[in-house]
Amino acid sequence: MTALDRLADTIEKRRGVNPRDSWTAALLAKGPEKCAEKFGEEAVEAIIEAVKGDREKLVAEAADVLYHMLVMLTARDVSFEDVLAELERREGTSGIAEKASRPDG
Repeated sequence: MTALDRLADTIEKRRGVNPRDSWTAALLAKGPEKCAEKFGEEAVEAIIEAVKGDREKLVAEAADVLYHMLVMLTARDVSFEDVLAELERREGTSGIAEKASRPDG
C-alpha cells in the first residue's frame, strides 16, 4: 500500500467525523464545491512555485495538491481506485491518441 493509498483511506474514514475534530471532515462538510475550490487554490500555488523554481516549496505544494485532490474526489464519491483504473486503462496509449478518442477531443 502506497502513501497515496493510505491517505485516500484516511480521507474516506474522516467522512462523517465531527468537523471540529478533523480538517478533512471540515472540508468535506463544506461540500464538493468548496473542496474543488480548495483544490484549485492549491494547484495555483503549486504552479507558482514551479514557475519560481523553488524545489522545496514545489514539493510541499504538490503534496497539498494531492491531498486536496483526494478530498475533492471523496466529496464527489469518486475513489482513488477509480482514478487508478482509468490510468491503467490509458496505459500504453499515446497521449495524442487518447485525447483524440475523447468525445470533446
